[in-house]
Amino acid sequence: MSSTLRFQVVGEAFKKKPVIVPNRENRPSEFFAKYVFNRSKMMKYLSKEVFEKMCDVMDNGTKLDLATADKVAEGMKRWAMELGVTHCTHWFQPLTEGTAEKHDGFVEHDGKGGMVEEFTGKALVQQEPDASSFPSGGIRSTFEARGYSAWDPSSPVFVIGDTLMIPTVFISYTGEALDYKAPLKKSLMAVDKAATAVAKYFYGDVTKVISNLGWEQEYFLVDEGMYAARPDLLMTGRTLMGHDSAKNQQMDDHYFGSIPLRVSAFMKDLEIEALELGIPCKTRHNEVAPNQFELAPIFEETNLAIDHNMLIMGIMKRIARKHGFRCLLHEKPFAGVNGSGKHCNWSLATNTGILLHAPGKTPIDNLRFITFIVETLMAVYRHNGLLKGSIISATNAHRLGANEAPPAIISSFLGKQLSDLLTQLEESDDDQLFNISGKKSVKLDIPQIPELLLDNTDRNRTSPFAFTGNRFEFRAVGSQANCAAAMIVLNTAMAEALTNFKERVDALIAQGIDKTKAIVSIVREDIKTCKPIHFEGNGYSDEWKQEAERRGLDVETSAPRMFMQYLAPSSIEMFQKMGVLNEAELEARTEIKLETYTKKVQIEARIFGDLCLNHIIPVATRYQSQLIDNVHKVGEIFSAEEAHIVNANNLKLIRQISEHSSFITENVERLIDARRVANRIENVLEKANAYHDNVAPLLESIRYHVDKLELIVDDELWPLPKYREMLFVR
Repeated sequence: MSSTLRFQVVGEAFKKKPVIVPNRENRPSEFFAKYVFNRSKMMKYLSKEVFEKMCDVMDNGTKLDLATADKVAEGMKRWAMELGVTHCTHWFQPLTEGTAEKHDGFVEHDGKGGMVEEFTGKALVQQEPDASSFPSGGIRSTFEARGYSAWDPSSPVFVIGDTLMIPTVFISYTGEALDYKAPLKKSLMAVDKAATAVAKYFYGDVTKVISNLGWEQEYFLVDEGMYAARPDLLMTGRTLMGHDSAKNQQMDDHYFGSIPLRVSAFMKDLEIEALELGIPCKTRHNEVAPNQFELAPIFEETNLAIDHNMLIMGIMKRIARKHGFRCLLHEKPFAGVNGSGKHCNWSLATNTGILLHAPGKTPIDNLRFITFIVETLMAVYRHNGLLKGSIISATNAHRLGANEAPPAIISSFLGKQLSDLLTQLEESDDDQLFNISGKKSVKLDIPQIPELLLDNTDRNRTSPFAFTGNRFEFRAVGSQANCAAAMIVLNTAMAEALTNFKERVDALIAQGIDKTKAIVSIVREDIKTCKPIHFEGNGYSDEWKQEAERRGLDVETSAPRMFMQYLAPSSIEMFQKMGVLNEAELEARTEIKLETYTKKVQIEARIFGDLCLNHIIPVATRYQSQLIDNVHKVGEIFSAEEAHIVNANNLKLIRQISEHSSFITENVERLIDARRVANRIENVLEKANAYHDNVAPLLESIRYHVDKLELIVDDELWPLPKYREMLFVR
């Protein structure tokens, strides 16, 4: 495809999909959650008795009886039909990294040959979608089709278009979780129980602990015409070939730069729809790479935040097309520039308003703060390999450790002030006093730390799990991932750490040791134990990789091998003890991750081979033929000596094209053979390893020669849009 034709394709895309500029003049507060059946809508459409029952269900997890569900469904239906809704669906999150839905109309026979609009409590609470075609990891056979979706009342129902969307869990006929939400909710219950028990050491009025999450969603926008002309983007979400643009991000001019007008119009349209759906969008800006941007909301309860993130990713893709863009959520859509992540800012808070990871103003507050910081480090230390396994994928593996994202070694950065504080606590002697609630019964050197605020805690972009003032930022999560996977592991590990902490503290108290002294004693033990996870330096350095291995941290870089952390004895014990996932469910999830990895690399290899043999080589050969023809014609006109001088460059290019083309052709055959060998392997782990070890490396080695040809072949002949054309919004 010539450059002229490439731009014509883009132009046609703009004609068909003009930029839509929203024309709503109302303030966001006036239309926020317009399409959400939240508490204010419940108060209007439900009786006082039903509303109070629903609040009890949402706040305390009490069971929803069918009679109440019928009344709730009737109120929901009235509200939804006023908005033009005709259908409903149970909206769930299967193990595909996406969402799923099956729409049913508000339609039933009236017994008189007509129909009535009906929506019952049973339809609200439960649905039976076919589960046979969703990933199950061997939990069920294909002929066993039953699966059940069940309403999650803690995440409000919302409306998109003509459909009432009901957030649900998705489980098999025999009760195993087939989704992300079911184990997520169990992990949140586990951390609530464990953290509440520990929080009561410090505040007797605490009855509940909530896990909060603030995600930062990075993404790329590319012109739709360019996207359509790239089969690799279309099929895999990333460019499998393409030479660097002369200018990309090296001038540091895109980050926080002025937002292009077309992108600004897209962002405004996106934010309006998101706000109408109750997603509290707060921040938008240019990211580091050209055409890369970020969206971030205000923090929310973790379950709701994850639902909102899954929803926003779908909205982003839909709104982008209205503006002549395609939204890319792949972690590494372009080589040579930064990829995209989804930073997950995580913290715990009590129902009395105390942020457990924030410092306080009294000694008791500070001891609570230190306790929860240290136990978080214990959770991360004990399960650093599993945390890495929760965020790795075939796509995120391209981003991690590439001097743009945290490395594939989990460590935690705390900042100098907090690090010094923990060191003092660890090394304190009996001659120093620490005053707790007016008592001087504990000998400990610990300064009061009410001034340990965000601006006293530096950032370390090379740290996968950094403390940032009142929360931890898990920076290794991939941009297109369901961040529930990481939050399930993190909250479960935290629940285990706090449970273990309380057991040991209670054992000391049972021996007659003062409660505060017992807490400090166990905290000091844990500071020493989790010391290997604490790292303040450069996570990109080779020295750190060697040091991390000496510390006993997981340094594996192969995605398939990282997945196996789910089946480590410590992982199985933790998940089962905390009541989050059983061994069969863990085996199934691991198998699904391995199969997904294999399929993604397999698809990339097939597309790549097709592009090489059917697009790149023919074009290179055509250009080489033109050069050869030119050489012959020059020889006919000039003398042999003159022709040799004139043809020197052409002859050099002809040889280079032959060398690159030969390498590509030979190694694409090797790639095909490697795929065939891998495909014959029955064991899912061995097959994934074969694709990782033998197939994926060939893609990179062949790509080098394709990208070299891009620099040689006439631009008018090159069949794919180039980076310089795709990476800058026009």
